[in-house]
Amino acid sequence: MITRDSSIFKTVMGEREMSRQKSKQITISRVPSPQVELGKCLCMASMMSLVLRSGLHSERLPTKSVGSHKSMETFHSIRKIYYMIVAVVGVPVNLVAIVILSQGKCGLSNCTTRYLVAMATADLLAIVTAVILWQIVPYYFPKSFLEITPVCSGIFVLLYAATDCSVWFTVAFSFDRCVAICCPKLKIKYCTEKTAAVVLSVICILFSLKDIPFYFIFEPEEVIDNVPWFCKVTTSYHTDSRWVDFNWLNTVLTPLLPYVLILLLNTLTVRYILVASRVRKALRGQKKIENRSDPEMESRRRSVILLFAISGTFIILWLLYVVNFLHNIITGDGPEYNDSLYILAKVAVMLSDLSCCTNTFIYGVTQSKFRDQFKSAVKYPVTSIIVLINKQN
Repeated sequence: MITRDSSIFKTVMGEREMSRQKSKQITISRVPSPQVELGKCLCMASMMSLVLRSGLHSERLPTKSVGSHKSMETFHSIRKIYYMIVAVVGVPVNLVAIVILSQGKCGLSNCTTRYLVAMATADLLAIVTAVILWQIVPYYFPKSFLEITPVCSGIFVLLYAATDCSVWFTVAFSFDRCVAICCPKLKIKYCTEKTAAVVLSVICILFSLKDIPFYFIFEPEEVIDNVPWFCKVTTSYHTDSRWVDFNWLNTVLTPLLPYVLILLLNTLTVRYILVASRVRKALRGQKKIENRSDPEMESRRRSVILLFAISGTFIILWLLYVVNFLHNIITGDGPEYNDSLYILAKVAVMLSDLSCCTNTFIYGVTQSKFRDQFKSAVKYPVTSIIVLINKQN
């Protein structure tokens, strides 16, 4: 446990406040022009994307809120409860999904199962890092070792990597299902368990490497007994063109490009299904087949429902985040200037974090065999205890 001298702590806090005031006065000294103004808007939007998506605490990156302090305290209290619920629900449901899907008894292909297990694993890691380590622990265990600068910087890298993998695993799954439905010839070569393993591994490795630079964007907010505490974004992050370019690349990769790709893939899938359904109904009508089920259409329907449920949930829960980012670009205003925008931006992040908890419920609603396996898993401990008691008697 690190002990603090009260006078030293007051001095450090005073210097910390002065440094905050100085950082607020930093501006980019360039000749005003439309290009520069646009660049400032893009830089601000990218910066707020980083801050809000990561869930950086107001204690670490203070905002310029001008509204009621009481309303902000109420909102932060709601966030505490919300993230606690997400953690309590998200961890067990993703563990259940991983265990049940790994058994391969849900009537899904090995390729699809591989993607779903990877998505559940990435969601679990995202909840552990983004929700538990980054949100809950600092709230309930302030000044813990997790807030030492190197440690919280490492957590931030893991947070981003887990989120990126979760998002892009969803894109990969959507692409795989689009190929399976729309490209029967390519399906034979692409929609295999081996291809899925390669795709998932490449995504994991590339985005883990991509997120390593995030470790170096932070500096200590205060140093006590030669120990650096907390993570404050360095001033060079705002002005260095390399950081601006990197952050823009990061924002495009997650979530803008995945958002567009999922919309596009779903549009192509819907279009193909509508055309194929008309053709198949016409052929069946020519053969005068009435009141008979079509096994191929039923199988396709189940696959499409699962695809649309997962990708649709992703689109809905990330919509506010994307809209908020585009708003920051267009207006040039960040959430730090307005309480309402700040709350809206934080809610966008809360919804994007919620997307890590929804897939298991989707499996339960859309997949009857998944429900059966879940019921069996729940009954197993009870039946085992009953059998054990009967043997003893």
